[in-house]
Amino acid sequence: MNLLYLHAHDLGRWIAPYGHAVETPALSDLANRPGTCLFRNAHSAAPTCSPSRAALLTGMTPHESGMLGLMHRGFRLTDPDHHLAVFLKNRGFETALAGIQHLQPGADLRGYDHRFNPVKSLTQQGQVDWKVWDAAVAEAAAGFLENRDDERPFFLDCGFWLPHRPFPEPDSDIEPDRVQPPPGIADTPAHREDMAAFLTAVRHLDRCCGEVLDALDRAGVADETLIVFTTDHGPAFPGYKCRLTGRGTGVSLVIRPPRTATNQFPETSDALVSQLDLFPTICDYLETPAPDWPLRGESLRPLIDGKTREGREAVFGEVTYHAGYEPMRSIRTATHSLIRLFDNDLRPVPANVDDSPAKDTWIEAGGRERPREAWQLFDLRLDPLETRNVADDPAYAGVRVDLEDRLERWMRETKDPLLDGPVALPEGGYANAREHLSATIGEPWTE
Repeated sequence: MNLLYLHAHDLGRWIAPYGHAVETPALSDLANRPGTCLFRNAHSAAPTCSPSRAALLTGMTPHESGMLGLMHRGFRLTDPDHHLAVFLKNRGFETALAGIQHLQPGADLRGYDHRFNPVKSLTQQGQVDWKVWDAAVAEAAAGFLENRDDERPFFLDCGFWLPHRPFPEPDSDIEPDRVQPPPGIADTPAHREDMAAFLTAVRHLDRCCGEVLDALDRAGVADETLIVFTTDHGPAFPGYKCRLTGRGTGVSLVIRPPRTATNQFPETSDALVSQLDLFPTICDYLETPAPDWPLRGESLRPLIDGKTREGREAVFGEVTYHAGYEPMRSIRTATHSLIRLFDNDLRPVPANVDDSPAKDTWIEAGGRERPREAWQLFDLRLDPLETRNVADDPAYAGVRVDLEDRLERWMRETKDPLLDGPVALPEGGYANAREHLSATIGEPWTE
C-alpha cells in the first residue's frame, strides 16, 4: 500500500464537497470516488500551522511532541524520529516531500528520501508568487509519481501554500459583489473583494491537487494508494485561524482507501474525529504495530469502511504560541464545546490575527479593547457558530463541570506544561508582544 498525503494551508472546510460556493472539481471528484469518506466534523489538534501538522504527523498532542509554536519562530519536535515519514521509511517505504511541511528545518528532516524544492518565482513587488510556486510543487509531485522506478511502496507528502495569505488577485470571472464573506465577517465591498481573492486561491489549490491526483491515476497505482486530503486549520479571517471554536479547528478531511477496502461507495461521516486519528488509521491499513510513543487518536478505518457511524466522545484542541503567546485549551463533544484561557490578561492578541481587510475593520471597531471570558462554553445545538457564551448560565452548570473535569484529566494524562504555569519560549525563539498590531514584518518564508 502507498500513501499520498495532500495538504493545504489555511483552508478550513472551504471546498465544494462541504457545500461552499467555490469551484473545486478535482477535490469534488476525489470525494465522489468509490470508497472515499468525507468527514464533516473533523478537527485539527491546534488551529495554528506547525502545532497542527506536528499532531497529525506524530500522532501526539502538540505539547507532547514539543511543537507548542511555529517552526520558524524557534519551536522544534522534541524527537524528530517521531515523524510519520521516519516511521514509514523504517518500514521500507520510499519517502518524498514536495512543497511545504512547516514542521522542521531542512537540516532536521530525517525521513525523506527525496525533497522537491520548486523555483520561488517573485511578483513585480518582490514577493513570492505563490500560484507559480504551488504549480511547481504539483508538477514536481506529479513527476515523482509518473517517473519512479522504485519497487518499494511510497509515501508522498505534498503540501501547498495556498490559500494562505497573501491571496492572489481575484480571477476575472469571480465578481466580488457576487460573493459572500464568511459567517461572522461583515458584508462590505472590501471584505467581498478579499473573499473573491480567497476563492481564487482555493480554485488554484484545487487545480494543483488535480494535477497530482491525475498523475497518480496515470501511474496506475491509485487503487493501491491510501489518499488523504486535509489542511492545518481554518482560513485566515478574524475569528477563524488561531481560534479554538469550530471555525478555527474545523478542517477538510477526505480519505480514500485502497480499493481492497470493503466499502466501494462514497461515504459521508458526521462522526466527531481528530487529525490525531490519522496516524493510527495508517497503521491500521498497513496492518503494522503502532510506534513506541503514545498515539492519542483512534483508527478511522471502521468509519471509512462503513462499519460504524460512531466517532469520538470528545476531541481536544490547544493554542500556546502563534505569533504571540495566547495559551488556551479546549474540549469539544457532539453537543458542546468548552474553551479555557490560561493567561491573566484577557485582551485579544492582535498579532495572532492575520492582516486583512476584516482585521482592519475589527481594529477600527474597537475589537482590541473587548476583553474575553476565561471560560467559554457553547451549546453547539443552538449556537453552532459559538458566539453565545453560556459558561455562567445555571442551566449548563452540570455540562460545564463535566467538561472541565474531562479537560483537566486530558491535560494531566498528556503532561501539559500549562498545568505548571506559563510556558517559556525555547532558546532562540521569539514572539510578538500583546501590544503589537501585526506579526513581525519581513519574516522569512519557510518550507
